[in-house]
Amino acid sequence: MRRTYPDIRFERYADDVIIHAKSRAQAEHVLEAVRQRLKECRLELHPEKTKIVYCQDDDRRGQHEHIKFDFLGYTFRPRRAKNRRGKFFVSFLPAISDKAAKAIRGTIRDWRLAATRNNQSLEEIAGLVNPSVRGWANYYGRFYRSALTPVLRHLERTLVKWAQRKYKRLRHHATNAAHWLGRVARRDPNLFVLWQIGIRPATGS
Repeated sequence: MRRTYPDIRFERYADDVIIHAKSRAQAEHVLEAVRQRLKECRLELHPEKTKIVYCQDDDRRGQHEHIKFDFLGYTFRPRRAKNRRGKFFVSFLPAISDKAAKAIRGTIRDWRLAATRNNQSLEEIAGLVNPSVRGWANYYGRFYRSALTPVLRHLERTLVKWAQRKYKRLRHHATNAAHWLGRVARRDPNLFVLWQIGIRPATGS
């Protein structure tokens, strides 16, 4: 790319590559050149992952078969955004991918907080989950953080279930357990990274 197409930007991480073409004709030309170059090296492009994507937004309103792609845990696609004057528009933006969101929910399930850790304190639970949540927030929260919030709400619901298993008085009262957690969050907002970034259960009346 640097030798043959020095004016075309591209990013690479391991074997994942994005090439920024200015037109479909240019994209098809470069794609074929890359395919031939890899063939010389006895390699080949992934038949399903390799595609030409149209970065659709308010300035590019054409139609195309593909208008989104995944890269490094993000899905890039047309999304609603708001400018500094409060006006909404459509931009081509990244947010956490479905695959990454599924992996996060899987990690939360693997912690088995409600099933096996109801003998631990809330502080110990925080010590377990905070490093991961901080990493997720720092990485996936850099762009379109609102897409990450529903994923992390899964942890909030898990903490409610943990409280129900921990305290007999809350066992059959999910709402009361959520309100109890909300009051703890109000008293100690820095205990969980989840609470630090604004994802807290309601406190109730």
